[in-house]
Amino acid sequence: MTVPEASVAVELERLRGTVATGFAEVKGSLAVLVERSERNEKDLALLRQDTDRDISDLRAEVEALKKNRWPLPAIAALTGMAGAATGAIALFAR
Repeated sequence: MTVPEASVAVELERLRGTVATGFAEVKGSLAVLVERSERNEKDLALLRQDTDRDISDLRAEVEALKKNRWPLPAIAALTGMAGAATGAIALFAR
């Protein structure tokens, strides 16, 4: 081997080491991203379950409130009739 061939071989070996190191860093970064993605998917699934459970609880509460609400139209009709009766009594009492 001559001197230029030896220096080219050394540079190629350095380049191979640099590329191998770069690939190792990329693999490590990808492993971290995959781990974060899996953790996010698990957190999202738990959040969905919690949200669905909360929504079903709220629906049950709304249905209970609907059953226990006052019959406002009937109360309004009774109030109107009482007012009309009071007015008629006041009119005829004179």
